[in-house]
Amino acid sequence: MLEIYNSYSLQTSEIFLILISSVAFGMAKTGLGGFGMLAVPIMAGIFGAKPSTGIVLILLIFADVFGVWFYHRHADMRMIMKLSPSTIFGIFLGIVIGDNISDTHFALLMATILILGALLMALNMKDKLKVKPGLTLSFAAGTFAGISTMIGNSAGPVMSIYFLAMGLEKNRFIGTGAWFFLLVNLFKLPFHIFIWETIDTKTFLLDLTLIPTIVIGAFMGVWIVKKIPDKPYRLIVIVSVVIAAIQMSLNSI
Repeated sequence: MLEIYNSYSLQTSEIFLILISSVAFGMAKTGLGGFGMLAVPIMAGIFGAKPSTGIVLILLIFADVFGVWFYHRHADMRMIMKLSPSTIFGIFLGIVIGDNISDTHFALLMATILILGALLMALNMKDKLKVKPGLTLSFAAGTFAGISTMIGNSAGPVMSIYFLAMGLEKNRFIGTGAWFFLLVNLFKLPFHIFIWETIDTKTFLLDLTLIPTIVIGAFMGVWIVKKIPDKPYRLIVIVSVVIAAIQMSLNSI
């Protein structure tokens, strides 16, 4: 395992942050979605914005499996099918955008998506974001989710707003999100391997070493979601994400 970390020339502090981030991804998929947003800029700061997307994608797929395992009976598959065309469209837009911008602009775009996501979470927390269900909302949510998940693995906030607008109760919310992101992330996988080339044997072996921390995070998420008040948790995540995204923007300049 140490050989894999050494191949990336990682410092001890960076390895610690990677382990914490993978725990966060596990927690994110079992009910504490904001923690995933917090971990994305941490991984981008360590591996680089675009290269990190492949490493994070595999971690998310592992974590998605646990989310589906815990909440699979609560998923609304018809809603997922309704979102699929526009999400696929958004993913292809994200591929085109990512292929035609520099690494610096990629990092800045990634940071912008994270900040917009945090803003959506903040507006939703204060009940200031009013949206009406309908085909327009479904298309807009799916398209933006596709772009943001391809560029920054950060489609969680916009999908949270959409699922809330659809009136999903907590278990259906988590279960539908778990299935949606598992299918989306599996769809993205070949593009990361063959087009962006952000996934190879080396990144896969690195992610394999992190599976135990994802498992820990998944079980922690199930336990914590029953204990922690929603608003303080969201506020902490929002502030942390904004700070991390700003730092990522400054590092890319």
